[in-house]
Amino acid sequence: MLVKTYGCAIYGITAIPITVEVSIESGVNFLLVGLPDSAVKESQQRIDSALKYNNYRIPGKKVVINMAPADIKKEGSAYDLTIAVGILAASGQIKAEGIEDYLIMGELSLDGSLQPIKGVLPIAIEARDKGFKGLIVPAQNAKEAAIVSELEVYGVEQIIEVIDFFNGKCQLERTIIDIDQEFSQGLSDYEFDFSDVKGQENIKRSLEIAAAGGHNAILIGPPGSGKTMLAKRLPSILPPLTLDESLETTKIHSVAGKLMRSSSLVSVRPFRSPHHTISDVALVGGGSNPQPGEISLAHNGVLFLDELPEFKRQVLEVMRQPLEDRKVTISRSKFTVDYPASFMFVAAMNPCPCGYYNHPDTDCTCLPGVVQKYINKISGPLLDRIDIHVEVVPVNFNELTSKAEGEKSSVVRQRVVMARKIQEYRFANNPGVYANAQMSSKDIRKYCQISEAGTALLKIAMEKLGLSARAYDRILKVSRTIADLAGSKDISLEHLSEAIHYRSLDRDNWGK
Repeated sequence: MLVKTYGCAIYGITAIPITVEVSIESGVNFLLVGLPDSAVKESQQRIDSALKYNNYRIPGKKVVINMAPADIKKEGSAYDLTIAVGILAASGQIKAEGIEDYLIMGELSLDGSLQPIKGVLPIAIEARDKGFKGLIVPAQNAKEAAIVSELEVYGVEQIIEVIDFFNGKCQLERTIIDIDQEFSQGLSDYEFDFSDVKGQENIKRSLEIAAAGGHNAILIGPPGSGKTMLAKRLPSILPPLTLDESLETTKIHSVAGKLMRSSSLVSVRPFRSPHHTISDVALVGGGSNPQPGEISLAHNGVLFLDELPEFKRQVLEVMRQPLEDRKVTISRSKFTVDYPASFMFVAAMNPCPCGYYNHPDTDCTCLPGVVQKYINKISGPLLDRIDIHVEVVPVNFNELTSKAEGEKSSVVRQRVVMARKIQEYRFANNPGVYANAQMSSKDIRKYCQISEAGTALLKIAMEKLGLSARAYDRILKVSRTIADLAGSKDISLEHLSEAIHYRSLDRDNWGK
């Protein structure tokens, strides 16, 4: 008897339907074909044990299982339940009627219990788009799948529940969630708040500008000055995720297996902070079985690299193209996958190896030329993609012990959201551009026009401070954002002056 069951393979952040064809004939053999990997081939032992534990069995005949399309590699243990149900139906141990209406996925334990799998959200979306009546997945994944409307989602804990369901002995309980409630309840669920930070008002201001315009930023300062503390609070002032952004972010985390089991949606902007020993593959994604890297896990959020010069140069250089294209393409000999990578890049670093260059109270002990050599670990092309350079100085004792509460993140966020709305209106007819940081040279000429006095100021700044040519466009972009925060249609001298202040590393005298 030939029976077909259905599952999905994950490529990138999309799912591809897989048809599992099970044929049982006379003879004695177990054949699994259709380009399965080792984990799929090992399913025979898991399925055999799980069925025996529940008083069912793999028939002692010739069992041929084909996973179509046969030219797509099948990976992982998520097909266990799909194959097991096919074997039971083909051998007449469960009724085959209605099986084709459901997409079935799950990893089996030896006792028949189900383990959670990766990529359930794209699988659920594909199941709905292909017209399946329902989706059967492990109970731990049910909430994640249930955010897809117009699809019946059933979470099961044991294979016996699936067997009894198809035999008509019981009904599975459908998982239903209120997606609007699930999405809205976590929008402001941030662990850190700007009001926790004492002093550092100028740094808070620079991060507010970065958030308002989507600008990349780098914080330079001595140890203990609060660089990491400030960076961790940046997501709390970014505009709330839209539902579409939340779904896209959730798909990436689902595929990577990083989605928390207690939640079905990523409703707050991600904050990823990898250690400086990270490899280039772990950062941008890839591997023999490609997986999203840290830059994709930071999609729609913040990627924070602390101690930036300590990262391997090769690791930093592979970020250059994703920072421009806002996606990363992983190519292998037989396939290519794309992962989204639209994130704010924020870095922190000491100004020199000892950490005290330009410190107001402590002398730098580095030898001549060492400071410049330390800064040169970061390439010019990478710095070219960072709009805001901010020098962070230690907080003095009076500010540190002050009982006055700082401005809350929610208040700052309101200003950021208003500035983003101005930019949304400005770029309404410019697809792919939603913030000032993404403006092209043509957009800069159109939206960042300055007066003659402003041009003169910018010329003086570039000549006197030794600013490089690459700083010119960055200053105009940042000044446009500062004007948006102020609700100003025009870029004034005040806005330009503040933007010029945020180009520390472009000055000729830095590190000399």
